[in-house]
Amino acid sequence: MNNHSTTTHWSVHLRLLGMVMFWGASYSWAKTVVATVPPITAATLRFFLASFALLVWLHRLRRTRLLLTITARQWAGLTLAAISGIVLYTMCFMIALRHIDAGRAAVLFALSPVLTLLLAAWLFREKLNTLIVTGILLAVVGSAIVIAHGNPLTLLRGHIGLGEWLIFASIFLWTGYTLIGRKMLGGMDALSTTVATLLIGAALLLPVSLIVEGTAGWATLLHATPATWGALLALTFGSTVLAYAWYFDGIRALGAGNAAAYLTLEPVFGVLFAALWLGESLHLSLIGGGVLAVGGMVLTYLGRRRHGSALRRKRRLSQADTSS
Repeated sequence: MNNHSTTTHWSVHLRLLGMVMFWGASYSWAKTVVATVPPITAATLRFFLASFALLVWLHRLRRTRLLLTITARQWAGLTLAAISGIVLYTMCFMIALRHIDAGRAAVLFALSPVLTLLLAAWLFREKLNTLIVTGILLAVVGSAIVIAHGNPLTLLRGHIGLGEWLIFASIFLWTGYTLIGRKMLGGMDALSTTVATLLIGAALLLPVSLIVEGTAGWATLLHATPATWGALLALTFGSTVLAYAWYFDGIRALGAGNAAAYLTLEPVFGVLFAALWLGESLHLSLIGGGVLAVGGMVLTYLGRRRHGSALRRKRRLSQADTSS
């Protein structure tokens, strides 16, 4: 490997690390924003700005024509994906952060890939190997420890706050977004899919924000502090535009599986950033539960890799038998 390719290789990994840091920081930035700006208004502005920036990027890559090739069925899928993964998900997520610590929310989101795997196994008959099942159990136990603040009796008594319930709802909605994309948007370019979904989501959020929060919600932006604007812009251009751009670069250079491996670090950066940016306490239950949840994510990722390798090996053997 020459020096140029080595440098390029490392730059890809550094960008992916930056991506997951931005996504981990998004919990704290969102919590900062919703402290003074109504959540739906903030989400609407975020996605309008982000979709415009990504549209410019798509144009610079000379790929805007891909939007014109989207079929009616794909537009229907994009609209469903936007309703689930942008409109409803963002409303639950942003409102939740008014009621829950950012670090706790980040750890609970370790359940997202778990739910996706379980529903994919149910709907698409995907196999769950031992590693995946072990990872799922670890992630669930870790999240339960975080929810209960280390006291399991809290769960038995049903003492779960509104913030936790809204985070659970946002996890279900994000899983729906993922599965809709898999079922209805197969064969579409990832970047153009993201741009179209963000545009639709922003367009749908605007009337919702005006109905629910009114023009007064938008007026709060005029009096927002520099810290609020800084967090909103970081959430928009860091956690959305740059993070997605670097993620797509990573997929192109390393493949989807290797790029997705970095997502296992999201709860780690979420907790660290919440402690540094917001001064949230690092309770033992949060650290212990977080370690289990992240460990579970890593095991499910490794299990999926092993399952994928087994399928490819089986396909090659089948092709070899056919040709002989």
